[in-house]
Amino acid sequence: MDWMALEEKWRRKWEEEKYFETDPNKNKKFFVTVAYPYPNSPQHVGHGRTYTLADVHARFMRMQGYNVLFPMGFHYTGTPILGMARRVQDNDVKLLETFRTLYKVPDDKIREFVEPVKIADYFHQEIKAGMIEMGYSIDWRREFTTIDPVYSKFIEWQFGKLKEKNLIIQGTHPVGWCPKDQNPVSQHDTQGDVEPSFTEYTIIKFKYDKYIIPTATLRPETIFGVTNIWINPDFVYEIVQVDNETWIVTSECARKLEFHNKAITRLDKISGKELVGKKVKVPERDDQVLILPASFVKSENGTGIVMSVPAHAPFDYQALEDLKKEIAKYPNLSDVQNVKAISIIETEGYGQIPSLDVITRFKIEDQNSSKLEEATKEIYSKEFYGGKLKQNTGKFAGKTVAVAKDEVKKWMLQGGNADILYELNEIPIRCRCGAECVVKILSNQWFLNYSDPEWKTKVHAWINEMKILPEEIRNEFNNVVDWLRERACARQHGLGTKLPWDKNWIIESLSDSVIYMAYYTIAKYVNNKEITPENVSDAFFDYIFLNKGDPENISSQCKISPQLLEKVKNEFQYFYPVNARHSGRDLVPNHLTFFIFNHIAIFPKEYWPEEIVVNGSVLMDGKKMSKSEGNIIPLRDAIRNHGADAIRLTILISAELLQDADFNQEAVKGIKSKLENMLEECSKYRASHNTRLEQEDKWIKSRVEQLVQKTTTSIQKMRLREALHFVLYEFESDLQWYTKRALAKKREDFTGILHEITSIRVSMMSPFAPYASEEMWLRLGNTGIVSKSPWPTYHENMIDFESIQSENLLKNTIEDIKNIIKVTKITPKKITIYTPAQWKVKAYQKILSNIVAGEVNIGTLIKALIADKETEDVKKDPDFVKKTVNDILSESQEERESKNKIGLVDEKKILSELDSLVQAEFGITSQVFSESDQDKYDPKNKSKTSRPYKPAILIE
Repeated sequence: MDWMALEEKWRRKWEEEKYFETDPNKNKKFFVTVAYPYPNSPQHVGHGRTYTLADVHARFMRMQGYNVLFPMGFHYTGTPILGMARRVQDNDVKLLETFRTLYKVPDDKIREFVEPVKIADYFHQEIKAGMIEMGYSIDWRREFTTIDPVYSKFIEWQFGKLKEKNLIIQGTHPVGWCPKDQNPVSQHDTQGDVEPSFTEYTIIKFKYDKYIIPTATLRPETIFGVTNIWINPDFVYEIVQVDNETWIVTSECARKLEFHNKAITRLDKISGKELVGKKVKVPERDDQVLILPASFVKSENGTGIVMSVPAHAPFDYQALEDLKKEIAKYPNLSDVQNVKAISIIETEGYGQIPSLDVITRFKIEDQNSSKLEEATKEIYSKEFYGGKLKQNTGKFAGKTVAVAKDEVKKWMLQGGNADILYELNEIPIRCRCGAECVVKILSNQWFLNYSDPEWKTKVHAWINEMKILPEEIRNEFNNVVDWLRERACARQHGLGTKLPWDKNWIIESLSDSVIYMAYYTIAKYVNNKEITPENVSDAFFDYIFLNKGDPENISSQCKISPQLLEKVKNEFQYFYPVNARHSGRDLVPNHLTFFIFNHIAIFPKEYWPEEIVVNGSVLMDGKKMSKSEGNIIPLRDAIRNHGADAIRLTILISAELLQDADFNQEAVKGIKSKLENMLEECSKYRASHNTRLEQEDKWIKSRVEQLVQKTTTSIQKMRLREALHFVLYEFESDLQWYTKRALAKKREDFTGILHEITSIRVSMMSPFAPYASEEMWLRLGNTGIVSKSPWPTYHENMIDFESIQSENLLKNTIEDIKNIIKVTKITPKKITIYTPAQWKVKAYQKILSNIVAGEVNIGTLIKALIADKETEDVKKDPDFVKKTVNDILSESQEERESKNKIGLVDEKKILSELDSLVQAEFGITSQVFSESDQDKYDPKNKSKTSRPYKPAILIE
């Protein structure tokens, strides 16, 4: 199969007919967008997941009759491309090798990469080509880049609106920072696309001689329970002048403090050993505690010195106990035996020393136990939400930990006994330039005020109201809103739009990419030169997006015709809001949440986003994709090797939304082979009209109706793996059974039925595998293209439940025969089937009705059956009821209701159709008797074991 030629044929057809170019019309619209790519490298197979999910959504809704807009832009702004250009200038061997071997960039192009825009332009075209080859149904007339002049004016308008509402502020706040580029960093600026999130620690200042011994903690309220200080005796610490104090910290901590707006002077060094055994004064407490040795103290965490609260920190309790056992090694530390845990928090379910409780319960024996982490999490969580401070905490006694934590911190900061340290959550995080990132406290910087409580309240309310798929990600969004704080929205280097009121600053790359979806509605007018940079102003955008201002004045001021102005505004109002926003889970902590924040800040409620769809990442043969693993496959390479549809299906069928999909070569080959087999099959079927439907025809047509209903529901929930499983695999077994039935009966009139049901199946495959589906549609002899055909409609009244149960009975019986032969290893000469007596059938129906109605008590059922003349024979076979109840309860609710709906069936008549299958399968005949037949052949008295839908089988 020449997949490249097949794909090219259908791409040309779609392009010639402009099938995916969308303008306002009378149909209901559906606006689907996906995070636009950053063109600093070609897309790899992993990127294909998010974009393919969005394309399936767009194609499905288009077939459902919606006027679907699916556009695409390119995100040029930011610093990563600058960093790459600098590395090219510096002849970075690793990067140049990546360009040549992995990305296959020609040398003459690489030489141009000293200009950042040349990098972006090259990979822009590379990514776009890959998207077209993947079959994405994009309206390319709306393409733009974030450095286009009109787009920059749009961003200036957005920032003006936010500043008007006091949502952009100037102040001093912590940010992720690249010390080399001298810029704030966000996800797109870091290697591996890591968002530099950070934690705020409270530094508690203990005093030793003329020095401050600072410890970083997340639990300042536990200062009242400190019994000692932990220091690593193997470290060499630094004596550092911090403003007007002298601190002892690790060198890593000293470096962090340099970015915290403090005057730092490195004075001297001191070994940890020298400090062991010394005593420090505890702030706000009139006592002293020992400095004790601990190898678990890490130099890169906090200050490299840790305060110990053994009553409430399992690590501290166990380390103290371990030290007491080895005190012989430390002759100058005899006082350690007198160090006792100080309990300061009372929590339901724990005794005087909570740490001891969990250490005992978890059977922890020493400080190296892996269970200590779990024990710590348990205590911290229970104490935070349910703990109260005891009388020995002074004025904080009786307060909950949740309240006291901040109050104690504030009290200690005011008294000069504490400070603040910000630390990155993941270390190391590297900027794309290669430098290690830090947390810097920026002064006089511009920030988006995501801390604003009123703004947060509105965002929470909308997150809880809008549609988010999958549902379990909703809490993640709410958590992000809770911890989100002021975010630096401008920097002094990089590509992008200048801050309108302060041209020394450039708007940072995530801040200019939160409402760009609105720009898609006007981009085609910019691209065809109907709108130029000279035509747009804040008044223009106010009118288009907010319906504010006088159109005549704006038309005159912007030198744009009133007709065009109205047309552009109407287009925005027709397509907005965004009906579905697709993106990866890694963008929940930033872009996706900002997307909600900024829409709520700028637009009226009717334009707020309706739905967000979040997906996990893609693994390669079970491993995370990375250059170091050598397992990154550029998307276009994969398309050339396997074909677009095989890649699309492999990515989609390996996992549901939030799970990580696994792309592997064997799976893609298997799917490619399946598609080729299906293409071959489609050439065999032609449309014809069957006037007389046999039982298997009614069954397969019913199964198709059920397939339509199940698949449609799954796609609406974006459960695409499930939907594909139904269409590709589950229905395949139905087709095989139908063909087997028809051939066993030596029928020659069933290809028309196969044509009808295959056409429906192909149309449901179309959003997933558009190229193969178009070719199948053509080979089936159908008119038009399948991408524009209507999605199959579900008709419940066309489901023949009796035929479904009849075929299930036949399938299960032939399967039972095969299993018996397999187990007994018999060569069958004769097969006899026995269906149950009529009283059993009626008893079964009554039991089923009762179970569907919620009655499953066997005693109650038996009494009711014995009381009825038609079923009183149940007393001859008391086990029948119990076995029948178990039979029914082992089935799905859907199956029970289906059987209950059709009532009594003639199993003898149904199983008489088994003979053709038995002859085809085993080359012998079969007989069917009812248990109540007087002249039945039953040498082994098998018939008495028969139950409804469980015929007895005799094989001789």
